[in-house]
Amino acid sequence: MSTTTEQQVRLDAHREKGVQLESYQVLLRPLVTEKGVHRASRNNQYAFEIHKAANKDDVRAAVEDLFNVKVEKVRIQNRKGKPRRFKFRSGRSADWKKALVTLDAEHRIDFF
Repeated sequence: MSTTTEQQVRLDAHREKGVQLESYQVLLRPLVTEKGVHRASRNNQYAFEIHKAANKDDVRAAVEDLFNVKVEKVRIQNRKGKPRRFKFRSGRSADWKKALVTLDAEHRIDFF
């Protein structure tokens, strides 16, 4: 068995176990910040808030499908919620997942 077919078999097995998400369900929103705009202009990297059950393969497929671009690399971070207060009650904001997507040199995404 060649390595590409082994990888495909592993990928299919992984997809059967996990939750099936559509492209528009994987990417929740783009993170447009000062740092993100700098990364987009200099490094061709874009940040997204993603679904907690999504993995790198899901993010790659969703970005390529929704924006018609070629993705080079995907990095994912699990972000912890911050402590918050409202009057006399204390709590936490929800934990969330962030993806940094690096695109091929000739592709761009315009959010503005």
